[in-house]
Amino acid sequence: MQQKKNVSMKDIIQSQRKERDELLGRPYLERHTKYNKAELLSNPLIKFISGPRRVGKSTYALLLLRGRNFAYLNFDDQLLLSRWNEDLVMRLLDDVYPDYEYLMLDEVQNLPEWDLWVSKLYRRGKNLIITGSNANMLSSEMATVLTGRYLSVEMLPFSLEETFSLHNIDIQHTNNESQNEVSALLDDYLRNGGFPETLSARSITQNYLATLFDSILLKDIAKRHNVRKTTELYNLAYYLLANFCNPLSANGLTEELNMSSVTTTQKFCQYLIEPFLFYFLPRFNNKLKLMQKTDKKLYVVDNGFVNSSAFNLSENLGRLLENHVFIELLRRGYKPGQTLFYYHSANDKETDFVIRKGTKVESLIQVCYSLESERTRKREMDSIVDCAKELHCDDLVIVTKNEEDIVEKGGRTIRVMPIVKF
Repeated sequence: MQQKKNVSMKDIIQSQRKERDELLGRPYLERHTKYNKAELLSNPLIKFISGPRRVGKSTYALLLLRGRNFAYLNFDDQLLLSRWNEDLVMRLLDDVYPDYEYLMLDEVQNLPEWDLWVSKLYRRGKNLIITGSNANMLSSEMATVLTGRYLSVEMLPFSLEETFSLHNIDIQHTNNESQNEVSALLDDYLRNGGFPETLSARSITQNYLATLFDSILLKDIAKRHNVRKTTELYNLAYYLLANFCNPLSANGLTEELNMSSVTTTQKFCQYLIEPFLFYFLPRFNNKLKLMQKTDKKLYVVDNGFVNSSAFNLSENLGRLLENHVFIELLRRGYKPGQTLFYYHSANDKETDFVIRKGTKVESLIQVCYSLESERTRKREMDSIVDCAKELHCDDLVIVTKNEEDIVEKGGRTIRVMPIVKF
């Protein structure tokens, strides 16, 4: 009986090796991160690559390890999880990958008490590269055993810059002939987003992302958390998708969707944050208690999810641009509720993004698709200046689709810049 079990586990690990080798043989696009690959690999700390499903975490890890001797375990495999035996697996890895230097653990959050096992491997001197699709993996109480033992590499869908690079366009050096191509690519990106598998196959984007969205709801949320009220979960998820960039509250959502309780709404919202689907941005206030009581603005990890749900995009261009700017700020390392907020002035003027460094407000960013209308221009300028006076900030930016200007208003300088230069 034991021999049969051993063979079964070895079959699984050998099958995963074939999977690894096949993936290594594919052509890939290089991703931009703040880390030098050689320095990252040589660092003895755990390399933790996090982000939504299908954004290229595994690909990044494989490219990082290409040409190296490394072992591979994929925990998106129910066979591996159902037959899991820690000691047996470690012995078999030595057989299947003799003298391996690195160990790659893909989607490791699927393994119960994964952090305790990873911590044990780290103490034994294993050089680990792990990926995960759950935002709470390293903030949960259970994961405190890894504190100080890892480097975090956060992956998101392709940025606008990466998308232009894919099409061999240098957005810093465009000429009149390429302007139409740049504009068309920008429009396409704002509507369809940057998930890697959709960039060269836009005809399948809507169907692909609709399926991915449902899969995340089912696999990463409903099954993981044993959600019984799945209808409420799905209704909430699609309502949030339709109301991206809007301020929302748990009480308001509960009433609007006839949810069973505010507690359930809050719990489901947290579930939707975990797989990197949505982000909630708090309103800036120096008093933490007051900040926690205000509505939070909602953003979605990729604009393509909005389009995939067949909402009317003609009315959403401004919000699509705002959502894109939010995700770009995440790429630059800003953290909602820590260094990134939105703001309402005493006169009820709003600024989309407040960037804080330490105790000081460093800059304000307003997003407006077009300032061609004089009424719109006045409203946006007045809003950012009013907020700047209250927050004692002098670095003011308004991001538009394609307008560029320097404006003096209310004793402050406002830089108007197109999204491709932002």
